[in-house]
Amino acid sequence: QVQLVESGGGLVQAGGSLRLSCAASGSIFSIKAMGWHRQAPGKQRELVALITSGSNTNYADSVKGRFTISGDNAKNTVYLQMNSLKPEDTAVYYCAAAKRLTVAGTPIVDYWGRGTQVTVSS
Repeated sequence: QVQLVESGGGLVQAGGSLRLSCAASGSIFSIKAMGWHRQAPGKQRELVALITSGSNTNYADSVKGRFTISGDNAKNTVYLQMNSLKPEDTAVYYCAAAKRLTVAGTPIVDYWGRGTQVTVSS
């Protein structure tokens, strides 16, 4: 009952920037956290960045200092600003929404976006 629509993926040169957007609709009142995950070929899907309804944020060590997650409650939209992109950032990026978090703060994902391809050339 929650729909997530992503935009902003594409091809960018190493060192460049890109901003991903995820617009949520439906029963969004139940959402406690939203995040961005990525999956590269042959690798496990990993959590990249997380933002809670209280606007607390967390990042994977590999992107810390380069990526910024933010939200616009009026637009029901979450953004991922990606700077200083590296070829190893190449992956399909997925928006996700969670109604619950574990005690450790890990989201229990209830809804996934379709994914958007980010390719960083060297």
